[in-house]
Amino acid sequence: MDRFVSNFKNRIDAKGRVSVPAGFRSVLTREGDGAVYLYPALGAPAIDGGGTAMLDKVAALLEDVAPFSEEMDSLSTAIFGDSVRLNIDADGRIILPENLRAHASIKDFVSFVGLGAKFQLWEPERFADHQAKARARVRDYLESFGSTKSTPGS
Repeated sequence: MDRFVSNFKNRIDAKGRVSVPAGFRSVLTREGDGAVYLYPALGAPAIDGGGTAMLDKVAALLEDVAPFSEEMDSLSTAIFGDSVRLNIDADGRIILPENLRAHASIKDFVSFVGLGAKFQLWEPERFADHQAKARARVRDYLESFGSTKSTPGS
C-alpha cells in the first residue's frame, strides 16, 4: 500500500492554486481516481486530505457508529458534509477553497504533511509548532518506557 510521506512547503498563487507534491499525486493516482478529497481536520487547525482509500477508511470507521444516531450525523456532517473533491490540473495544481483556507489560517504558503494513509495541509508556522510538540510528545512517551536508546533516526 502506498503512503503519503514527508512534508513540503508550497506557495499559493493569486488564483488560490497550489501544486500538490508529485509523490502525493502518485499515491492519489494509484489508489483511485487521482482526485484530492479535503475536509477541515477535526482536531487541528489544518485540512485533512487524501484519495478514495482515505474515504473508504473513514466510511469503515463510521460502520461502528450506531446508524441514524446523533453521533453518526455529527461525524458524517463534519467529514463528508464538509468534504470537497478537487481535480488536479495538468500542471499538478488544485485550487484550495477559501473556507478550508480560513479553517487552517492558510494565506500565501501551505505545508503538505504526509501522515501515511492521509495527509494534512497546514499554515507553515503552525505546522512547525505542531511538529515540535509532536516530537516532544513522542520523546516523553518513549522515555516513559525507557525506549529512547532504540528510536529510529536518533
